[in-house]
Amino acid sequence: MIETLKNAFRNKEIRRKILLTLLILFIFRIGCYIPVPGLERGTFEDAILNNDFLTLMSGITGSALQNGTLFALGIGPYINASIIVELLAVGIPALERLSKEGEEGRKKLTTITRIFTIILAIIQSVGIIVNFANNGDAIRVDLFGSVWVAGIYMTVVYTAGACLVMWLGERITEYGIGNGISLIIFIGILSTAGTSIVEEFKLVFGGQPDHLFNIGLFLVLAVLIFFAIVYVDLAERKIPVQYAKQVRGTKMYGGQSSVIPMKITGSGVMPLIFAFAIISFPSMIISLFWPNTPANTNLQIWFSGTGAWYGQIIYSFALCLLIFGFAFFYAQIQFNPDDVAKNIQQNGGFIQGIRPGKPTALYLNKINKRITLFGAIFLTVVAFVPSVAFSWAGQNLVNVFSTTGILIVVSVALEFDKQLQSQIMMKNYKGFLK
Repeated sequence: MIETLKNAFRNKEIRRKILLTLLILFIFRIGCYIPVPGLERGTFEDAILNNDFLTLMSGITGSALQNGTLFALGIGPYINASIIVELLAVGIPALERLSKEGEEGRKKLTTITRIFTIILAIIQSVGIIVNFANNGDAIRVDLFGSVWVAGIYMTVVYTAGACLVMWLGERITEYGIGNGISLIIFIGILSTAGTSIVEEFKLVFGGQPDHLFNIGLFLVLAVLIFFAIVYVDLAERKIPVQYAKQVRGTKMYGGQSSVIPMKITGSGVMPLIFAFAIISFPSMIISLFWPNTPANTNLQIWFSGTGAWYGQIIYSFALCLLIFGFAFFYAQIQFNPDDVAKNIQQNGGFIQGIRPGKPTALYLNKINKRITLFGAIFLTVVAFVPSVAFSWAGQNLVNVFSTTGILIVVSVALEFDKQLQSQIMMKNYKGFLK
């Protein structure tokens, strides 16, 4: 990847895109430090860190959520809106037609996604305000005159911040390098990791030298975990496809071999995000509306990753089931064996030993399920490896990389490298043609 960056900076146009991408990411990080007047940061931070899912979302935003800054919602509303539109496109024929209409259909779906983003940003902002109201001293009502004025003000500010982050991400995608939304999440996770490591070094220089050994061992384990994830992320099953020769007019087409690449982790981090969101939803709702009640206390004891041992077992078992369920669900959305088999047959192709048509679809479906099973097992293992491997470390190191964070960092880094390589290859082709 270092060699790719060197080659990219040698090209003036690619260098300009990289610098523009870095500038927009820098603007995003500035917004993560702009405070919103009228909030008690300490109370807000405690409310976020007491919820596993909100802690995960705070890590993705670069700790902007727990600090209650302008970009507290980050890119979360846009991601949720994109997932909702993608799922609706499977069940609603009108949206499915738009997804197949090319550039015009994509623009209309983007507009629908933006509308959903604003709606979700308003809902999440209201949820934050309700949480503040329940904590009592989290909102400085004296600055606004009434709770309603404070709530409306904060809802507008947080919704505007979410829309601005969405706009920055789209500008990176359009004028920069790579997917802007993914890069914003990537830089947020890295900034959170950097802050946590700096806090750990402060303890070392503050008179606790034993933490230096923890940092060294942590870095070794982190490298090993990253290596394992990269190895599995790049792994894929290649299904060979042979295309028969076809004579059309005076020309002959086909006769070549190709492959259908099927990645083990084709669904990426989506099953983990869905699973953590669903499993954290009950505790999040109860903590928002009934924070100091026996129901909230019992839920933390009986069904929590940080509660009693029996609660941790129930929590882990439910999380595994959700990861498996969403892995298979998302795999069915991403890969349609019937469509692939139909395209192969229409282009005169076939898989050796398998008849075209329905038998090919059944064969691809069987392979897809087996690969999804191994991918689900991998995601389940990864979901618990970081917390187990880093359980001996201090709280700062435990919070450096969440499970989802590790997978996102690896996926975005590999995708960014592919984008740079494709840009370099395009420029070389243009130079050759000139």
